Amino acid sequence: MSSSKFASEDRPGPARRGGALTALARVIRYRLIIPLFRSPHPPEFTARGVAVGVFWGLTPLVGAQSFVIAGLWMVARRIGWEFSLLQGLAWTWISNVFTMLPLYYLFYLTGMLMLGDADQAAGYRAFLALWQRATEAADHGFLTRVMLSVRVLGVPALLGCLPWAVAGAWVSYAWSYRIAERRQRKRAAREAARAAAHARDAGLTAP
Repeated sequence: MSSSKFASEDRPGPARRGGALTALARVIRYRLIIPLFRSPHPPEFTARGVAVGVFWGLTPLVGAQSFVIAGLWMVARRIGWEFSLLQGLAWTWISNVFTMLPLYYLFYLTGMLMLGDADQAAGYRAFLALWQRATEAADHGFLTRVMLSVRVLGVPALLGCLPWAVAGAWVSYAWSYRIAERRQRKRAAREAARAAAHARDAGLTAP
């Protein structure tokens, strides 16, 4: 992908960016963080789901991620490496309508650097302009979206996403495991305290 393929595009205004950030914060809170804290499953089961979702969320495959994770989930069940399908599907939302293009550009730049072509990388506004022209000219079916990502982003983005996907999966596993384990300990402590209180009350009321 060369810089000559790109054209400039105006940046969104502050109000638009502020609204997008607010909407993104709500998505993160209600679709990702709250379900993680409420998960009743063992820590490793939950953490695997989060890691799988983050890994595929950090790839330029928006539109295909859910299908890939569902297929992986079915295979994982057969080999004894189960993970939370719900968490996996939810955490692909790290790449969403607000973050998708910045992430794609990050993958593209990383890939250009890995290929030794960083000096030929196009600017972000030019990248957005090419993507906009390509999407306006295409129908938006599932296969079309996947092929569009591959055609516009090319080899650099497909290669450049890998370090981010691997690092994101590793960090998210450790983070979510810690959260899930801490919540499980607190839940067990509350249940033990209630059981002890119930036993004391039963002893006091016994004849």
